[in-house]
Amino acid sequence: MNLVRTLIPAEMRHWLAFGSGVGIEISGAIGAESLRAALVRVRPGRARILDTFNVEALERQASGVWGTEFAALLRKRGMAHVAATVVLPRRDVIARQLALPGVPDKDLAAAIEFQMEGLHPYPETDAVTSWARIPGTSSVLIAITRRTVVEHYTTLFAEAGVKIASITCSAAAIYSSLRLLGNAVPGAGLLTFEPNPNGTVEIYGESPERPIFSAAFDVPADRATALAAAELRLNVSEPVASLSELLHVDPPLPYAAALASACPLLCLPLNLLPLSERQLDSRAKWIPSAALAAAVALLAVALSLAPRYETQRYLSSLNAEIARVTPAANRSTALDRQIAAARSRLALLDELHGRTKLDMDVLAEMTRILAPPAWLNTLEITRAQITLAGETQQAAPLLQLIDGSPLFQGSEFTIAPARANNAAESFRIRTNRESGK
Repeated sequence: MNLVRTLIPAEMRHWLAFGSGVGIEISGAIGAESLRAALVRVRPGRARILDTFNVEALERQASGVWGTEFAALLRKRGMAHVAATVVLPRRDVIARQLALPGVPDKDLAAAIEFQMEGLHPYPETDAVTSWARIPGTSSVLIAITRRTVVEHYTTLFAEAGVKIASITCSAAAIYSSLRLLGNAVPGAGLLTFEPNPNGTVEIYGESPERPIFSAAFDVPADRATALAAAELRLNVSEPVASLSELLHVDPPLPYAAALASACPLLCLPLNLLPLSERQLDSRAKWIPSAALAAAVALLAVALSLAPRYETQRYLSSLNAEIARVTPAANRSTALDRQIAAARSRLALLDELHGRTKLDMDVLAEMTRILAPPAWLNTLEITRAQITLAGETQQAAPLLQLIDGSPLFQGSEFTIAPARANNAAESFRIRTNRESGK
């Protein structure tokens, strides 16, 4: 099942119409067939015919000659890679419509095979068939031809060097071409005709009772359209337009086949060419490979960037975690500083406490050494030295007395002793503290 036709609504499929196609129609009486080809470029909502190619009296022309000319035309138009869609003459194809209400897609093949024997007069080994469900209906369009017809045209195009991807019938090509470019098909029904070079008239129609009707009549066009209208249960009150007028191109069938060649996924997949003979030598075949190569390249880039991405992601997570714990760490650091400051103050207090005791010891020792009638008017105590000044009857022995104490050493007069008015000597002494002497 074609996913494009399954997943995308019919009214939106024409926006996917991109491509270039080659359509070929074989027409004319037996032994005097002619070939008409159209080269078309399709874009959403429009199609442009790039060129046409005709071969009259096909059976009497050398395949290599016209095939070389046709290949040169394709190269000129940049379409040498495109494989053509061929519309068989209406006389060589039996088009049947089979209604299968209630049959799911998975059972269609078995249901059609069960009824196939009654749909054609050919021996089973000589019949080539293809079918496609008509969208929006329970009916199936079936095309049947003889194996010898397919082999004949396959050999003809192989000798000419023309690549073909599909052999189909006019009904499938017309049905698809009327819808490919977004053209609205009247819901009440459609009837059109196309004169054939052999004098017959090919009728194509659609109606609620018959989703697709295709037949060739050997009568005038007005009589053929009247018969077809009766078959389709259509009330035709106005002149019936030809297929050329509906598609705005002449000849219409090569153009319709070219549209199917350009956008095969948007058309009825009715193909009588055996799968082994289909030449899909198109640029489109490289799309899966290109997509796979692009996927591999993207995967390689992703793998090369993965370590960097993981590193960045790890760094981001680390930064986020750092940001989360930073306030707590800052608080801890502040507490550590506060604790260190408290410890420093405690040590200082302990030191001051110890220093007070030592200072009191110094004061007591000086009191012992400087017994009355000596007295002091100045006593300066620092951590390393003591400076004292006062008066005594004899100042000279003081140095020896002070150095004899275990607390002092290196005593000296900073000012020579002098006799005061009251017959006492004034002195000023500096001594060093020697703790633990």
